[in-house]
Amino acid sequence: MTQPVALRLSVIMPVYNEASTVEASIRRVREIPLDVEVIAIDDGSADGSADILGTLRDAGVVDRLILHERNRGKGAAVRAGIDAATGHVLVVQDADLEYDPRQLPTLLAPIQDNLADAVFGSRFLGSPRRVLYFWHRVGNGLLTIVSNMLTDLNLTDMETGYKMIRTDVARKLPLRADRFGIEPEITARLAQAGARIYEVPITYHGRTYAEGKKIGWRDGFAALWHILRFNLGPGRPAALTRRPAPLRAEVSGDRVPAEHRPAEVARTDG
Repeated sequence: MTQPVALRLSVIMPVYNEASTVEASIRRVREIPLDVEVIAIDDGSADGSADILGTLRDAGVVDRLILHERNRGKGAAVRAGIDAATGHVLVVQDADLEYDPRQLPTLLAPIQDNLADAVFGSRFLGSPRRVLYFWHRVGNGLLTIVSNMLTDLNLTDMETGYKMIRTDVARKLPLRADRFGIEPEITARLAQAGARIYEVPITYHGRTYAEGKKIGWRDGFAALWHILRFNLGPGRPAALTRRPAPLRAEVSGDRVPAEHRPAEVARTDG
């Protein structure tokens, strides 16, 4: 294996009405032993989440804050975060405490070693997890199987919220989904581009609906439609014609020219 290098990780955090957990989520990210850039996108919250994020931005805990004037969906927030990222690698971190940031170094390792262009954290590879809804598990399994049939991948958890991707590769993916369809779309576009994908086991602390879980059965049917849409429809990315070069830490000091860097607080109604 190649010698690991200190890469900068852009953590993209979409936030929609997560006032009770968003600060704890961000502070957990800040505790991990990595060079981290935190990009928070408030997606039209109505519960004070934006005010909390503004305070954290003023305190230097959040590096970049993007405010959507209206709710546009997780996919739109993720795309805004990808555009703003200045790290070598990026990952989406939900603001609800279900995914543990202490596992991010494990996801990063295959990319550091130039073995992968993207790493998925699988909730179903044998790690500890909270026991919750049977039908959610069945639905997740069915969606993963259908996705695998069309992508010819052998993933165990296509719908995972932990998808870590090289930033240069992520920016080549023509992502369009505005809401939860972003998960099958990222998977389809990575497969179409010929990206090297790894899976690593992660722990998962799922929430109940009483605790604020937002995904329901309608989202499952929508995800099935998105799997078919993004795998069989138009909009495929160009294939990675050559293997991306190993990422090097020495370029991290000026990843994006200053004139192209986003404002540290940006407002958009997209």
